[in-house]
Amino acid sequence: MAEKKLTDGQRAYEAKRAAKAGMSLEKWLSQKEKRERAEEEAASKAARAATEEVKPKKTGFFSRLMEKATKPL
Repeated sequence: MAEKKLTDGQRAYEAKRAAKAGMSLEKWLSQKEKRERAEEEAASKAARAATEEVKPKKTGFFSRLMEKATKPL
C-alpha cells in the first residue's frame, strides 16, 4: 500500500480502523500490507501444491476394454 495513494475517504477509514486497533495509521498500513503479502504467498503456495499433486488421468473405459481384449491369453 506504500506505493498506492489513498483518497481522503480511504485514509479516514483506515485511520478509524487503526484507532480501533490501538495503532498509528502508518503502523496499521504496514501491518496490513504484510498481512496481504503473506496471504498472497500462502495462496500461491497452495496453488503450486495443488498443481503438483494432480494425478494422471485414468484411461477411458473403451481404451481399457480394448487393451484387455488385445492382450494374449
